[in-house]
Amino acid sequence: MQTYVKDSLLEWKDEMLNHKKEIDEEYDRVKNDLKLYSIKFSITKQVMQSTINDEIINTIKSSYHRPYEEKFQELKQYMKELDEKRKVFQMFIEKIEKASETEIESK
Repeated sequence: MQTYVKDSLLEWKDEMLNHKKEIDEEYDRVKNDLKLYSIKFSITKQVMQSTINDEIINTIKSSYHRPYEEKFQELKQYMKELDEKRKVFQMFIEKIEKASETEIESK
């Protein structure tokens, strides 16, 4: 009976590890996208500051600056959500490990 419980817990842990791995991969991808949009946003801001023509500035703002800023903010929020998911799955993993150890010790 105890082997069944231990094996089931370890199987569950593997499932949680797979979920966490997927989240970690998504987190890394979003982190890179966030960096890219941060750079794009910064460059458009610098170009606008160096431009005196209002028409060109407005074109840059509408075509690049605002969309990059919006995407940056969206990715930043998504990173927070992914980070929270990572923490939750890490808690699952740690608690399952602890329960598995307790199960092994009770043999």
